[in-house]
Amino acid sequence: MHLDSPRAVSEALASVDYLPNDRIAQVVFLAARLDKPILVEGPAGVGKTELAKALARVTGRELIRLQCYEGLDEAKALYEWNYKKQLLRIQADADHEWEDIEQNIFSEDFLLTRPLLAAIKSADPVVLLIDEVDRVEVETEALLLEILSDFQVSIPELGTIEASTQPLVVLTSNNTRELSEALKRRCLFLHIDYPDPVREQQILNARVPGLSEHLAAQVANVARSIRNLDLKKAPSVSETIDWARTLLALSIEEVDGAVLGDTLHVLLKYQSDIEKAAKELASSPES
Repeated sequence: MHLDSPRAVSEALASVDYLPNDRIAQVVFLAARLDKPILVEGPAGVGKTELAKALARVTGRELIRLQCYEGLDEAKALYEWNYKKQLLRIQADADHEWEDIEQNIFSEDFLLTRPLLAAIKSADPVVLLIDEVDRVEVETEALLLEILSDFQVSIPELGTIEASTQPLVVLTSNNTRELSEALKRRCLFLHIDYPDPVREQQILNARVPGLSEHLAAQVANVARSIRNLDLKKAPSVSETIDWARTLLALSIEEVDGAVLGDTLHVLLKYQSDIEKAAKELASSPES
């Protein structure tokens, strides 16, 4: 499927139940047209990772995911050498000159590819998801810069490996720390925030088959009200979807104080938040 206009992007994503706003559709179109990575920032659970998954589905590309975490290094993100296999070859070729052995063991046959290198080496175009990039240390970001700007990887023993196909790259960040200017400069920026109730109702109807318009509207309005409270963790879109599925599974057709008391644990993850939300909403839940 071609992403040759913002409208085409919007229609394509909607076909896999990802409902983009105009800004999302525009940025994805520009990323495809300009061959630029997308840096998607916003609260957890608003659809940043789902955007990459939806793009993989609509383009028919494989999704290659690098899940970032504190302590992620080159060996887990890019590549490492298969030391055991190298040692076995050294032992087997002990009677050969070291120059010949070294040239042999530092070849692609002994290379263990990790997500970043796998995306570069793929013969078919892929979607590369670099998830929660704000979790890695600033120093680790340097591993990404060559890939994001030139779509290539430099390996001292082998030289430069250039991408044979153009990956579509999506980086996500929960904005827990400021990313480097060098990384931001290489990307198109996209911020995804919590949707307004009308848009969230549309998302619920698309993602929760069988949900009535009335119940979807109540769920969306309650979610909006709860997000306006001072909580440890506001409910994400993925959690409102889970809550709607819960209500549907329990054959609940109307949200009232009793329903809130019985089911808020699906929407909220801290007891103090549950108690605060129940106190604020039980007497007059939004509808």
